[in-house]
Amino acid sequence: MFSFFNGKRQTKKNMKKEQNSSDQPNSNTKYPGYIDNTLSTNIDIIRKRTGNSSDIVFRSLKIGRNPEIKTAVVYVKGMVDSQSVNDFLIEPMMNNPALQEKIIPQEVLTIITEEVVALGGVKPVNDWDELFGSLMSGNTIIFIDGVSEALIASTQGGERRSIQESTTYVSVRGPKEAFTESIETNIAMVRRIINNPDLWIESMKLGKMTKTDVSVMYINEIADKEIVKEVHKRLKRIDLDGILESGYIEQLIEDQTLTTFPTLYHTDRPDAVAGNLLEGRIAIFVNGTPFVLLGPAVFIQFFQSVEDYYERYDIATAVRFLRIFIFFISLIGPAVYIAITTFHQEMIPTQLAIIIAAQRESVPFPAFVEALIMEITFEILREAGVRMPKAVGSTISIVGALVIGQAAIQAGIVSPAMVIVVSITAIASFATPSYAVAISARLIRFLFMISAATFGFYGLILALIMLLVHLCSLRSFGVPYMSPIAPFIPGEAGDTFVRKPVWAYKERPRLIATENLIREGKDQRPQPPANRQIDNQNQNIKKGDQNET
Repeated sequence: MFSFFNGKRQTKKNMKKEQNSSDQPNSNTKYPGYIDNTLSTNIDIIRKRTGNSSDIVFRSLKIGRNPEIKTAVVYVKGMVDSQSVNDFLIEPMMNNPALQEKIIPQEVLTIITEEVVALGGVKPVNDWDELFGSLMSGNTIIFIDGVSEALIASTQGGERRSIQESTTYVSVRGPKEAFTESIETNIAMVRRIINNPDLWIESMKLGKMTKTDVSVMYINEIADKEIVKEVHKRLKRIDLDGILESGYIEQLIEDQTLTTFPTLYHTDRPDAVAGNLLEGRIAIFVNGTPFVLLGPAVFIQFFQSVEDYYERYDIATAVRFLRIFIFFISLIGPAVYIAITTFHQEMIPTQLAIIIAAQRESVPFPAFVEALIMEITFEILREAGVRMPKAVGSTISIVGALVIGQAAIQAGIVSPAMVIVVSITAIASFATPSYAVAISARLIRFLFMISAATFGFYGLILALIMLLVHLCSLRSFGVPYMSPIAPFIPGEAGDTFVRKPVWAYKERPRLIATENLIREGKDQRPQPPANRQIDNQNQNIKKGDQNET
């Protein structure tokens, strides 16, 4: 009895499924490999393959006379430049005299290509896979009844974000423009800086569903050919459904995954990409994101800014030392406080030790638990401030300052000294130029806190040694991550902790560029006029003044 009703219910479910499947077109409908010569058949294939989507526009036309030839223009709404489609494609096809005469279908393709369409990138196609790829990329397809080929017209356009100032890598001096989500715009911005035919670009599509445009850019006479081959090898090995951002590619082509440190540099500044290309690095552009990947990357590169090369070398060197000092503060600040207050009180001046002890008298937790509470609280507030809307973000900051500062101290949960240490550490993490390295420091900071709370300064020094060994073991496309410090290369150490003058950059990094190492001519050092010449000029000026009097 129950089996009868279950079978009846199952039959009804199957009937409903069959009805739904018959009503809706199947996206996996098989279609022939080549385009048919019947217009209606081709239109039906597009409708079935795209699920009869509402954003696919079909514009029917009739050209010629005796007989009239049916024509259709197909494009995706929102991905094409509508003005170009109307002014340079549809209107010329309707009004061109050559298409109003008695012609045969085979002549229509030639007339449209050579006399009618005033657009670049017009080419015939007879393969459905290529046609659908072009259609979904923003191109327009032209079908002619009786012809087993179609025309692809380049009409990519639509609404895109305009070029704006970089909000991630801000600089006081230097260009203000930043990359956008359009790969064509980003490539053109670098082309404007490096006006050289040796700037080569190789494009491909990654992602079985997204078909994302990816381009590899390098300077032919400078980049290492082996590294270029390795980049192509790793990119071609990618087999995913979709590539939505350059971070997908970064995680798939890096040398080592068990590390928190980034082994590929990313930026949204065209001048930074151009500078790295001139050193021999390779840039990877991904459509849909303003961030470009650069490799090979070295550790010291994440503490450099493009503004360092626009300012005087002495000022840039001082700022670089400050950034590295800031990084160490963000990395070991709470750990040093825990080690000193827990194990090494003799290192604190007596008067300061008495003040700290008096403050911690009412705190019920040890220094490690106190620092852990403060760090976790601050990380929660930081993440909330990033994810919350801008209108609420200021409120979160005010509430967080009250919670971390006055309320936590008055409640006796933390001491004022710990609030100062955690605040300085947080500010230091914000001052690190690279956001990826700052996140790594935030995570490793907890390991240093555990080491300091367990063994004091001995544990802290041991953790630093382990971190240094880990950094020396990393590679970026085979290049040592800590170069030119480890291995130490004296000739290239002038662009690490210090920044040499521009006239002293005679060669490119040897571990990155293997060809055309010379980057500037001889005697580029400034040569002011000699004192004798200045004295002669002053004497001539005095003689001129006497003659006037």
